Amino acid sequence: MEPNGSSPSLTKADENGSAPAIIEHKAFARIGLLGNPSDGYYGRTISLNIENFWASVRLEPSSDLLILSHPTHDLVKSASLSQLVNRLENEGYYGGVRLLLATCKVFTNYCKEQGIHLHNNNFSLSYDTNIPRQTGLSGSSAIVCAAFSCLLDFYKVRDKIAVEIRPQLILNAEKDLGIVAGLQDRVAQVYGGLLYMDFNKECMDKLGHGIYTQLDTSLIPPLHLIYAENPSDSGKVHSPVRQRWLDGDKFIISSMEEVANLVLEGKTTLLEKDYAKLATLMNRNFDLRRQMFGDAALGALNIEMVEVARRVGAASKFTGSGGAVVAFCPDGPSQVDALTDACKKAGFSIVPVKVVPSLLNEIDIRTQSSKVA
Repeated sequence: MEPNGSSPSLTKADENGSAPAIIEHKAFARIGLLGNPSDGYYGRTISLNIENFWASVRLEPSSDLLILSHPTHDLVKSASLSQLVNRLENEGYYGGVRLLLATCKVFTNYCKEQGIHLHNNNFSLSYDTNIPRQTGLSGSSAIVCAAFSCLLDFYKVRDKIAVEIRPQLILNAEKDLGIVAGLQDRVAQVYGGLLYMDFNKECMDKLGHGIYTQLDTSLIPPLHLIYAENPSDSGKVHSPVRQRWLDGDKFIISSMEEVANLVLEGKTTLLEKDYAKLATLMNRNFDLRRQMFGDAALGALNIEMVEVARRVGAASKFTGSGGAVVAFCPDGPSQVDALTDACKKAGFSIVPVKVVPSLLNEIDIRTQSSKVA
């Protein structure tokens, strides 16, 4: 499938050619370039989707409604009892089935609330993913996003649910499972490409969503993704900062505002292709996060990924809440080589980032209630 998650892969059209028998969608891993975690605090972010990692969901009509488990990710198959227990201890009782179930629930309830008619045909849903676990690359939301797109097309209601609303519905499905997160990941995965997001409180309260502006992906300099294959020390990134913010902690509030303001500078920096300034902003973003959350919460492994890049002069910051780092080498190929060697010596994986283009099709664009550049 081509890297356009909004245009599904369709096969086996019915006799009238009006409805596909099989629908498949991909949603891609997300990198927060600037501004995270301010998206959860009425802030701003700039993010991009990457082709390197993705989740796919396949919908096929069936006589019964079936949510199919994945043999690896849902722990329904193991080589031995000891392997099963070891994976449960390391990864918990998680998997994609619960995400597919929550997506179906939220999608159906929203359509009922909005008076959107859904036909009574049944289907099976299955999924696959190669997004590394616990890397802050939005693996869970990718599954939900891809499933949501399948449901939009199966029920032919893509034109009835505005593209700005979809990220909130995807987040609602995750919240139903106790997943704590902000809108940034879901917005990026719905829209694709390079995206500027403003989550200011006035817009969020009035519109129920932020203001989202797509930028030209050619503005992005060469980036690299650094991640750990087995991130055992991921930290507890979202706590207790949120409670301190809610309690009116002046340091947290001012620091989060500064993180959000980096994005205003970052947008101008990208448009002007001032990549030396971009490197400074990326580093400042991480430094502010570190001051707010503290080293114990961020986790030693996560910090080391950032430091490995900085030791060779590269800019670096978390892609999300920890587990992976986005790095930029302003000095060019020789610095990339030095970074690659340093990552290998430290036991980290490193890959050049491949940016996904915009995922919006003509129907999606027509549903938008606000201008997207």
